[in-house]
Amino acid sequence: MNEADQIHSLSSLAEVANQRERPRGGSRLASVRVSPGSYLAAASVLTFGSALLLRSERDMFALAAVGLAWFVIPLIAWRDRIEFDGTTLSRRGFAPALLRLLGIGPKKLRLEHFERVETQAVRTLKKGGKVRYRYRTQIAGRKVEFTFASGGKSYRNMVRQLFPLIHDDKMDLRTIELRDYLCDPKELDAEVNELQLASSDVLETATPDFKLGGIKRAAIDGAAEPDCEPAMEPARALLLGELGSKLRVAGRLVEAREAFRRALTALPNDGRLLFEFSRLLRSQASSAGDARLLQRSRAALRLAAQRAAAQPGLLTSIGEIFLEWGELNAARRNLQKASAMEPRNFKARVGLANLALRDGKLAHVINQYRDASMAASDKALVDYARREADYYAQLNDDDDYLNSELRRINWLQHSLRIRRLAARVTNASILVALVAAYFDSSFAGICWSLATSSLFAWVLSLFGIKLLGRRSTPRLVE
Repeated sequence: MNEADQIHSLSSLAEVANQRERPRGGSRLASVRVSPGSYLAAASVLTFGSALLLRSERDMFALAAVGLAWFVIPLIAWRDRIEFDGTTLSRRGFAPALLRLLGIGPKKLRLEHFERVETQAVRTLKKGGKVRYRYRTQIAGRKVEFTFASGGKSYRNMVRQLFPLIHDDKMDLRTIELRDYLCDPKELDAEVNELQLASSDVLETATPDFKLGGIKRAAIDGAAEPDCEPAMEPARALLLGELGSKLRVAGRLVEAREAFRRALTALPNDGRLLFEFSRLLRSQASSAGDARLLQRSRAALRLAAQRAAAQPGLLTSIGEIFLEWGELNAARRNLQKASAMEPRNFKARVGLANLALRDGKLAHVINQYRDASMAASDKALVDYARREADYYAQLNDDDDYLNSELRRINWLQHSLRIRRLAARVTNASILVALVAAYFDSSFAGICWSLATSSLFAWVLSLFGIKLLGRRSTPRLVE
């Protein structure tokens, strides 16, 4: 090696060393803002306080409270983010830095420590055949929780980077659906055009009624169509079924209905397609308030259970849906089938434990969680299942602990009711006070006092819910 080559090699080694010494600021794969609920609550309380200060003629303090509520707090909320670097979820921003200064470590959770990942969907807007959903995801493990909500590209990027790395046993069904079917709107439009699916405006004029295995619908121009269509390749039918699921997750329910109609025409006995179709019918029933669609959704789910006799994973998902709907016998039947075919089925065991808990059979709950711990895929799930088994075993063996937990749950329910009632009274009192100020100042003062008291009760209920939401530690027997 000549001198020039040696110098080049040393320069390369020095660059590698410098890269290792630099902070890993560029290793962030995804970042999403935290759920802003707590910040909105703080801003609302400060705004109300500024109104009280203004009534007391303390204008400077009222102006400071308004500025803090609507300028400082939104800025802090905007900078408060949850980041994922490939191995760890962490929280960054002013609020975590302040907690760090107070001696409270910042929130961090490694992938292998995840125990539960659950997602809730809320319908926020309906326009024509499209429904806008807002998803709220909660990740828990080792007494640490992260919560973030959908709101654009950052959430989709987090789903794309994080969810494929999590084991299915840790995710609920809606989270798995987001992992498999949530995609960019432009990519979804490209798939719709590629598979030659009609637009939602055209499909709005078609009736949603059709029979599995055959078509029964009106033509777009009002003329009747034949009950059969040209044969479709199974691969294309599966692509249409996957497209239907993506459209459902995106809230494009009318287009999703047409995609499933075409797919089920070619594959009327496919259990997975029937299951996804029942999910679509459930979404349509919820958005339209149609009881008939709800019955059709249940019928499609029962048919999917019949067609999924040799698929324990699908049977487990069907059992979880039946459990969510409150059909306990159907849920028990499918979960038992799944656990019999696959004894190391963690989610089926947990589902059977939830069924036993609804029946009040604590001994069965304990056994199912202990079986789940032996079927768990990693240590985090083993610890979670054992912790649940120990908790219910303590409830079963210690009457004093059972009574204390029942009292805690009762107080928690009372706190939830107080929070809802206090919020309604606060809003109503403020509205009445603003109107009454033009007619009777004394009555307006009473309304402001009532609003203050109810707001104070609302804040106390929030702390009570936070405190009572934690399980109490059993007392050791001397």
